[in-house]
Amino acid sequence: MIRRPLVLALALALPASAFVGSVSAADLMQTYELARSGDPQLSAAESGRLAQKEGAVQARATLLPQLTGDASLGRSKSKPEGGSWTDTRTARGYGLNLNQSVLDFSRYSTLRGQRALSQAADFDLEAANDSLITRTSAAYFNVLVAIETLAAAEAAESAFGRQFDYAQKRLDVGLAPITDVHEARAQYDNARANVITSRNALKDAYEALTEITGQPVSNLKGLPDDFRPQLPSDYSADGWVETALAQNPALKSTEFQVQSADANVSTARAGHLPTLSFGASYGRDAAWGFTPASNGDSQSIGLTLSVPIFSGGATQSRVRQALANRDAAQDGYEQQKRAIVRNTRNAYQTLEAGISEIEARRLALVSANAAYEASQVGLEGGTRTVLDVLVNQQNLFQARQNYSLAKYNYLQNRLLLEQAAGTLEVSDVQDINRLLTVDAEAQLAPSSNQ
Repeated sequence: MIRRPLVLALALALPASAFVGSVSAADLMQTYELARSGDPQLSAAESGRLAQKEGAVQARATLLPQLTGDASLGRSKSKPEGGSWTDTRTARGYGLNLNQSVLDFSRYSTLRGQRALSQAADFDLEAANDSLITRTSAAYFNVLVAIETLAAAEAAESAFGRQFDYAQKRLDVGLAPITDVHEARAQYDNARANVITSRNALKDAYEALTEITGQPVSNLKGLPDDFRPQLPSDYSADGWVETALAQNPALKSTEFQVQSADANVSTARAGHLPTLSFGASYGRDAAWGFTPASNGDSQSIGLTLSVPIFSGGATQSRVRQALANRDAAQDGYEQQKRAIVRNTRNAYQTLEAGISEIEARRLALVSANAAYEASQVGLEGGTRTVLDVLVNQQNLFQARQNYSLAKYNYLQNRLLLEQAAGTLEVSDVQDINRLLTVDAEAQLAPSSNQ
């Protein structure tokens, strides 16, 4: 099943402004549409499918009548022993030849194998479409994580800068040791380095997204602060695995490849069997330049039976080779089947754990922020040290980063589960896109905005 018609219909339904002029993409759906029209991997998969389809056409053609025409024109001389050259002789001729295979088992099995490969190519393209969705979403979410990481790094830099100034002022009036200043300065310098590193990471994340879409994107939408994930209620883990075994396009492609390999065994064995073909021809020849001139027509019709007797062991070798290839294909199918079972079950468990992780990371962020604010108040009251504030600020930065990563990992894992099960549709992208309602870049400092 090819989902291109659905994608194209959706593309037509999107506002024209999403594809004209600016290369800005405001949300995940529009970014996917840019990737859909510009990703070279998907384009290569589409071309590969078209090429594979021609194999079945060519195999079918060998079962149809083959009609050829020929024409000739020549001049010749002859010289008998001890004689002289005779006059030039000119001859011409033309004809038609018809050949039709009547019985050739190898051609039937070849056609069956090519048709299986053609069906495999359909599922390969479907798998490539699914892969494009998850590759695009992964690149998109990486940008969002990089944005939030940079925002956290900028906030940490600002906070560490204030702590450094505070420690320096306390040192100047004799209320703090020099070690507090050194510690604050070290943390501030490290925060500045984190900002530089995070800003470069964001630029690289944008470039990775551009690699898929073929053009730069900006103004991405992210999750709001009140995001709360929910576990898909469609199936249990076993239900998802069962669906994956029935619908995963990569597995279906491998299944048809096994069928093609089995047909190749029949093709090889057909080398031991006789073939029967029908042939007919008509020709007309004319010659002049000597006496007497000759003109004439010729025609023929008949059946040809070809019986293989000895091929030096080549036929047996081809059979053994085909059997080995079939066994390898069957083993590959079994291996992929096991991998899909594992990946699907793991995707479900990861998604299930991700819900708990997000809540835990959110609470950790709340606690880290409360601890930082409390230590700040304690520092001003003389009950906490600068070092306490610095440690809590670093914990707050890490908590913000972990929370951001957990949120977007959850969204990506939702798509990965659908991909493993073979149920990934454009509608799944739309569902996630509806959750992305916040201007992700608004939280950055003005100098960091793209």
